[in-house]
Amino acid sequence: MSYLTSTRAGVAGAVTGTGIGVPGLAHPLVAPDEWAGLTCPGTPLHWVVLNISDGPGAHPDPRCLEAAGRLRNAGVRVLGHLDAAYGARSLAEQVAEAHRYIDWYQVDGFLLDHCPSERAALPEIRRTVGTLRVIRDDAHIVLGHGTHPYPGYAENADQLVTFSGSWADYRWSQASEWSADYPPERFCHFVHGVPRGHLEEALRIARWQGAATIYITDRTTQGGRVDPWETMPGYWDEIVSRVGTGVSE
Repeated sequence: MSYLTSTRAGVAGAVTGTGIGVPGLAHPLVAPDEWAGLTCPGTPLHWVVLNISDGPGAHPDPRCLEAAGRLRNAGVRVLGHLDAAYGARSLAEQVAEAHRYIDWYQVDGFLLDHCPSERAALPEIRRTVGTLRVIRDDAHIVLGHGTHPYPGYAENADQLVTFSGSWADYRWSQASEWSADYPPERFCHFVHGVPRGHLEEALRIARWQGAATIYITDRTTQGGRVDPWETMPGYWDEIVSRVGTGVSE
């Protein structure tokens, strides 16, 4: 791939400390400056999700290839977006998309979005994760539950998204007791609709609940018609500054 100067060199290893996980910006054609801004030195990124069209798309996209290559060359892990549809999608469908992500963009792992959280679905998710690790050596796997799942899921992925939702819900949320048995680096929180004046409070909640990978934005769903993760928050520089120096006590 012409935009990649190396295949694995420089890409981050295990997640350590508090950092930012970007769940999926708009296409680089729509948001070129935002994608370029992710490679600014000192940005505390754990990973960035690449989502072309609810997945890898039907053919390689040169703009996405360039965006992914710049991130990986800067040492940032790039994850492919796979939609588990809460267990409704087959393993074959997800594996086919995973292969395209690997072949076209050399992704470092996957966010399995809309992941089921109940105990009964665990064996199938375990099978899916095991297959993804076979087809991508050292794949970083994030399960996107959006809530605290059955505890057994924590043994089958590198990280779990245990909150994904609005500030109105987040500020009254609580972590499940079992999550205290794991380090913060195992958990991710995505929060939208956070006013600038409540940014510090949101960061404190993430710390108190033991989530090391975070994405906090003032963008909203606007009645469910808009994806709040597609554009960077208006206070992106402030988040980078606060997270980069550690969340204040």
